[in-house]
Amino acid sequence: MKKQKPQDFFSKYNIKHIDYKDIPLLKRFLNAHGKIIPSRFTNVSGGNQRKLSQAIKRARFLGLIPYIER
Repeated sequence: MKKQKPQDFFSKYNIKHIDYKDIPLLKRFLNAHGKIIPSRFTNVSGGNQRKLSQAIKRARFLGLIPYIER
């Protein structure tokens, strides 16, 4: 029997647009040091991972989330 891959987080909760102002959602995909977690660990599809990365980078640039955590 083939092992089924877990469903994409954004598909599961029917999230169409990944917003850079949604800080709690973005922090869910950052590790303790503030780095973006790869899609192979979060099971996010490639397209959504690119949108997520862009939203995180925009939020960092605007100062909504820090670049690094110490």
